[in-house]
Amino acid sequence: MRTTTKIIIATFTAVTTIAAIGVGVAATGAADDDGPDVSIEGTELQSASAAALAHTRSGRVTDTEVGDDESYYEVEVTLDDGSQVDVQLDRSFEVVGASADHEDDVED
Repeated sequence: MRTTTKIIIATFTAVTTIAAIGVGVAATGAADDDGPDVSIEGTELQSASAAALAHTRSGRVTDTEVGDDESYYEVEVTLDDGSQVDVQLDRSFEVVGASADHEDDVED
């Protein structure tokens, strides 16, 4: 009986350790540049949208991201002609940059 108990404890410990390592790897991967985008929400979304639309003077907000590579907030605005502009904002919702979004362009 003692051998069976030791095997069960060893198996449980191994499974728990493997699960903990998997959670650690998943959590670390979420912070990578290739991790999922985190959308702006709540009052921050309202402030970021207003700042981006004031900058572009037209269009509609079609995507947002917190913690972008280039700035704290990124707001994608689709203009009336269908083109897109990525507006970069700092934590105070001040525009720190803007560029045409060519992410969906097909490469030859």
